[in-house]
Amino acid sequence: MAKWGEGDPRWIVEERPDATNVNNWHWSEKNASNWSIEKFKFLFHGMTIEAPDLATITIKEITKSDGEAMVNNRKGKLIFFYEWVLKMDWEAILKEDPKKEVKGTLEIPNLSEENEPSEIDVNVTLSAGGLSGEKVKEYIRKIGTKDIQYQIQNYIESLKREYATDLILPTKDQAVTKQSNTCISSPPVEKPHSINVINTTSNMEKLDLGCKIPTSKFSHTQTFKCTADDLYRALTQREMVIAFTRGDVKLEVEKGGKFELFGGNISGEFENLVPNKQITQKWRFKTWPNGHYSYVTIDLVQKEDQTELVLTQTGIPSSDLERTKQGWRNYYWESIKRTFGFGAMLV
Repeated sequence: MAKWGEGDPRWIVEERPDATNVNNWHWSEKNASNWSIEKFKFLFHGMTIEAPDLATITIKEITKSDGEAMVNNRKGKLIFFYEWVLKMDWEAILKEDPKKEVKGTLEIPNLSEENEPSEIDVNVTLSAGGLSGEKVKEYIRKIGTKDIQYQIQNYIESLKREYATDLILPTKDQAVTKQSNTCISSPPVEKPHSINVINTTSNMEKLDLGCKIPTSKFSHTQTFKCTADDLYRALTQREMVIAFTRGDVKLEVEKGGKFELFGGNISGEFENLVPNKQITQKWRFKTWPNGHYSYVTIDLVQKEDQTELVLTQTGIPSSDLERTKQGWRNYYWESIKRTFGFGAMLV
């Protein structure tokens, strides 16, 4: 028992830099349900699964997202609670018969903190497509499920990064900062795609309170059935960017100009522009540590009957590498091809 006049140090508010929740002793809580629903839309809407020599499968819409997500702090310990049932519509374009209707649904019945991403069930049903559709269904069930589970892993990692902020408060003699000093590690996840990846863990970026994160780089090539001029305009002309991102954008196409896409989830700055040849940018996800940017170089190479795009990106937080790669494919390249008819099979 504390002596008279000394008090319990857990309650000495005047010695706290923020005078709240001394030593993180009280229960504090954040509701992450609405954020989770938007995150599911971001991760799954328009997501594609390539079935070689069979079909291109696209998730068209999330039709059900029932559940909740909460993050709690008690005595300096973060507790994540989430429980969801998700349902989505999918469609497939067959390689041998693109006009044939093939579609169905996906259901994730057990997304919760009690299950690892690899343990999440993905139930697949077919509503149209006949025998070819059954093949697509089986491909999703046996192989495509890994891609779905990987997006679930992205959701969990993003939840932990986003909602750790400000729940663990600074203790006595620490300055109040925006980012929690809690570094949360996640188990390694099997990578569903084989794109050239080079780990650069020696190149570490600092979090607000001194935590270091490993970063990675990757590069890939896409082919578009259009001229380099057409593709450059699709990436830099505001009206065209609005068309393929399906939302308002901020776009200052000049050296040092700012950009914001997808409701501010992606932002950055143009570092250099060479019309019809090259675009370089500082580029970040909204959920990355404050002030952390990756660096993107997009080279356009005019070929005889098509344009080759080579993207190189460095400084990506390693835990977000797969989401970043898939985002470029789903929300940039495939959307550009569908919107402007620059269609060519993904490399």
